[in-house]
This record gives sequence, C-alpha cells and structure tokens, in this order.
Amino acid sequence: MINDGDSSDAPLRNRVEESGLIAFDLSRLVTDEIIKPFDLAGFLESGFVLKEKTFRSALSELDEANWTASVVALHCSTDAIIPDWAWMLVTSKLSELNALIYFGSPTEVKEQRLLEAIDQLDLNPFEDGRIVIKGCSEVTSPKGLARLIQRLQPSAHSIFYGEPCSTVPVYKRRKKS
Repeated sequence: MINDGDSSDAPLRNRVEESGLIAFDLSRLVTDEIIKPFDLAGFLESGFVLKEKTFRSALSELDEANWTASVVALHCSTDAIIPDWAWMLVTSKLSELNALIYFGSPTEVKEQRLLEAIDQLDLNPFEDGRIVIKGCSEVTSPKGLARLIQRLQPSAHSIFYGEPCSTVPVYKRRKKS
C-alpha cells in the first residue's frame, strides 16, 4: 500500500485496488488433474515396427484401473510411422474406460485443456472491464494468451498485460463516432 506523501496519520491506500482493474491469472483456469501419457513407442518392436496381433494382446492386458476416467495424452515419442489402426485401437480401448483422450504429448494436452477452459470462460464479469492479464502466470503461453485476447476483447473496455502496478497496454476500445 502507498501513502499519499502526507505525513499525517492518514490510512494507507491501495491505489491498484481502487483503480477498478480486473486482474486475470490464466493459472486459475488450470486444474491439478493428472494427464497420463500413453506412448505408443513402448509397443514398438525393434524401435519402429508395430505388429497388430502383439499390439492387440498388449492392449487387452492393460491395467484398466490405471486408465479408467483419466485424461490421456496419446502420442508416440519416436519418429516411427504409426498405422492409423493403432491410434483407433487405443482410442477404442480407452473410450470403454471413460478416459478423456487427447492426441499429443502431456505438455501439448495441458495446453489443449487450457484452451478449452478459455473457450468456456464466462465473459459477463469482464463486460466493459479494464482487465490486466497477469504476466507471471506459470501457464502463460503464446497460444493461451492469443486465445484469451480473442475471447476477452469483444467484451472488455481495455486489456493490459503484466502486473497491475506495471502493465503493457494491449487493447482499448475505440469510441464510436
């Protein structure tokens, strides 16, 4: 809090709080859910061949308790060419277990989940608001920030990036003539 420079016993004022800025932290949209990687590389023979019969057998032996109702990052961490039927077999198996399946690495899936959360964001609290998108968020990414701007800009009066005490102007609604 700041003192107005007045040496009297005046109470300290929080000018950031008084400014009417709406601080928005992208990390508030991210849950602590565990994203389980399902890497097809572990099923490759000789590091690059996927045999249907062996693969089907391995899928049938999966510990279903590990995959039931989980968020799954389905990917292959090698440059092997994976046949389309393999992706379909895994998806079919995990769908039976009520898993939520995404394609990509766990990091890519986390970003996809963030983009979904941004798309579901209730914009009413931001209507005509002066919004500061927090710059020190752990989940900040160019994709996430771009999507957030696309969602907020039609509703917001102005958008800034950074911290309420030090911001970069990003958008300000023009006055209609």
